[in-house]
Amino acid sequence: MNVTVRGRTNHYRTVAFDTAKNSVLLIEQRLLPHQFEVIGTRDFKETAKAITDMIVRGAGAIGATAAYGLAQGARAFRGKDLKKFERHVEIVYHTLKSARPTAVDPVNAMNDVRATMNSGETVEEQQALALAAAEEFANHDVQHCEEIGKHGAKLIRSGMKVLTHCNAGWLAFVDIGSATAPMYAAQAEGKKFHVFCDETRPRSQGATLTAWELAQQGISHQIIADNAAGHLMQRGHIDMVIVGSDRTLGRTGEVANKIGTYTKAVLAKRHGIPFYVAIPLSTIDWDMKSGFDIPIEERHESEVLGAWGITGKGKREYVRVANPGSGAFNAGFDVTPAELITGIITPAGVFKPKELWGRRKQLGFIG
Repeated sequence: MNVTVRGRTNHYRTVAFDTAKNSVLLIEQRLLPHQFEVIGTRDFKETAKAITDMIVRGAGAIGATAAYGLAQGARAFRGKDLKKFERHVEIVYHTLKSARPTAVDPVNAMNDVRATMNSGETVEEQQALALAAAEEFANHDVQHCEEIGKHGAKLIRSGMKVLTHCNAGWLAFVDIGSATAPMYAAQAEGKKFHVFCDETRPRSQGATLTAWELAQQGISHQIIADNAAGHLMQRGHIDMVIVGSDRTLGRTGEVANKIGTYTKAVLAKRHGIPFYVAIPLSTIDWDMKSGFDIPIEERHESEVLGAWGITGKGKREYVRVANPGSGAFNAGFDVTPAELITGIITPAGVFKPKELWGRRKQLGFIG
């Protein structure tokens, strides 16, 4: 994606790798939209912490980060003993896996990397294969998003008003995004439309990240309070909803996404508005059989009780908003049932949620 900062435009990927420094390069998303900065993690533990602390977030982006983090950890190993190396890689794998438990992309990405590594006969060969596999995952992530855009753009007509929730844009992937991919492709085709960005409390990824992306891209948009969507739907001001997903169950079509997604799906169903979910293949979980089995991350209550912002002097500060002494419940995700979803936009086409299992070979299932 092209980013313009202080009048200069450059292309960036959300996640990249510095081979010389054995460092994962990440756009520091907590500073956006007020400050653009790329940071480098020094080791796999720091990479895992960057995922947990949401320096990087979003399904594809944390998948690529975990893949690079696994390669980073593997390349840091010194010695030639394969058994010791395998034990070391196991520690790296589980450290990164536990960083954000709801999303399945990191696990799928690291499984791909480890499968490729296994063909190496020495530690050095496996280390080289790990980085090559991580690069391949990142490139496939971009390719999948491009294909999502091609299929999804057909759903957008000029004059439409589209609602999206959280950030499933290029910041949530290596580039382009999932929910935003159809928007960017439609814009490239010359279509004119308007996007409503849910603010997405408590971390406000819609207000800070999606709005920043759309502004960079020159797409007409407005930020709305999360509770305003129903009003707009009731008055006929929303024609379609497109969201992303952190885990989609291939067997049932259920979708885990940022908290509040389920609410929007219920509202869309009530008002007869199409509700689409855009996903790369790495987001599909082919094993889990029920949405109630998806681990739902519960984050720190401070995210609900206050907010981060920029002061008049340009300093980033946290401000307590809620009543002093009150606690908060802070689930990071919810699960949307298949019957509330109009279609799932994939790199292979747009399918009904219940069609995923029947199309599993086409959608990359190996088993």
